[in-house]
Amino acid sequence: MSLRRFRLTILTLAAGVVGIAQAQQAPADNLNLRYANGIVAIAEDKIITVDDVRREIGPLIGELQKQARNEQEFNEKLEGLQNEVIQNLIDRVLIVKEFYKDEKRRVPASYIDNQLAETIITQFEGDRSKYLAYLRSRGISQKEYRREIEEDMIYNFMRQQQAKSGSTVSPVRIEDYYNENKERFFQEDSVHLRLIQINRTPEDTDDTLRAKADAVIAEMDGGATFPDVARKYSNDPRKSRGGDWGWQRRPDLRKEFSDVIFELKKGERSKPLITAEGAFIFYAEDRKYAGNMPIDDVRPDIERALVQQGSRRATERWLEKLRRNAYVKHF
Repeated sequence: MSLRRFRLTILTLAAGVVGIAQAQQAPADNLNLRYANGIVAIAEDKIITVDDVRREIGPLIGELQKQARNEQEFNEKLEGLQNEVIQNLIDRVLIVKEFYKDEKRRVPASYIDNQLAETIITQFEGDRSKYLAYLRSRGISQKEYRREIEEDMIYNFMRQQQAKSGSTVSPVRIEDYYNENKERFFQEDSVHLRLIQINRTPEDTDDTLRAKADAVIAEMDGGATFPDVARKYSNDPRKSRGGDWGWQRRPDLRKEFSDVIFELKKGERSKPLITAEGAFIFYAEDRKYAGNMPIDDVRPDIERALVQQGSRRATERWLEKLRRNAYVKHF
């Protein structure tokens, strides 16, 4: 059969889905308006229908509605999502075809069996009757559904393989990225802060508060750790965490606090600060000084970003090549 006759045959088969698509009530989307005959695309010998697209989009509609601020924005996001799903469905066909170009490649039946069993458990609560009812609702056989699972496995495997091909990053590339983007790695002066708070009572004077704080400090001077003493004496809401407030920047703190805290070096403890609320003792668990972070501190982050970037590019180049050499008709 010539390629032209083959394509005409596919178009004739595609027309057969029109009656089915029109007989079903459309959900609240514009797919029936965009694709009045119920056909979205043909990729190689595969007909992609409106129902195929809806099945992929359905679980995502709720999140889309949360993101959209109004109906117009929802419709714009929905159309963008539809286009993305359609392209993914087309790519899936092309990827599966690419997999089978190597006649030695096969997905072991045991792998498919295991995935099918897992699907019945996770998607159908382990209830085979629900699984069979789902197949009937779609009008497909168990064999056809098994084929879908196989193709899903192929699709995921092939994309992962391509992503790996772009995942090697040299130390030189990491250093170049760091030097070219130093402004991204600027850090403000910050302290990993712990504190002990002793609340002021109606009877307390500044002197009695200072005496209470000095007693707490004496316990630490005797060998107790700051976190343990904080758990024992502090009225701070994070006492159960040893008074740990994590990393704090100067602008995040009251000036009377920051003036004391940012004089501390790593491992240093402040003298008691007496305020209207009570007495405070601060501890600098760690310090970061304003300036560019050392490359060794950010190397893993840079490598991760470059690996993701390289994987995306490698996958996109591969997909573009598959698309150029494929028969795809959009409706």
